[in-house]
Amino acid sequence: MNISVVRLAPSTHDKGDKGFVPFIIHQARTNGVAGYPGDGTNRWPAVHRKDAAKLFCLALEKGIKGALYNAIGDNGIETKKIAELIGEKLNLPVKSLSEEETTKHFEWMSHFILFDNPASSFKTQELLGWKPTEIGLLEDMTENYF
Repeated sequence: MNISVVRLAPSTHDKGDKGFVPFIIHQARTNGVAGYPGDGTNRWPAVHRKDAAKLFCLALEKGIKGALYNAIGDNGIETKKIAELIGEKLNLPVKSLSEEETTKHFEWMSHFILFDNPASSFKTQELLGWKPTEIGLLEDMTENYF
């Protein structure tokens, strides 16, 4: 059996997304502020759903037994930039949150939003000839999330 693993970015985005980013937007609406943890420099990788699907196909067709492939389109968007876009689109203040405020604001997701999680798909692109071509998370948010 030829098994390999495709690791998805925390945000695998596209129209109809029900994951982390819609929850962050919901929390901003609920709390009346687009918050981000600390200085907002922690990074959030993302990949468009269509790019991820293409990678799964390539992993099936050309994958190497036991390989790990990263489905990453945006290597790491600062959480502050995500909050700024949410604030702009919802006409809400944008605010740095203390650790305690982060826990309250993001609830169950507070642990995840604190991660600084830069990631790369360089090796995946090299091994499989995969190249993300769809829009990035911030552009997708602008076009489809509000």
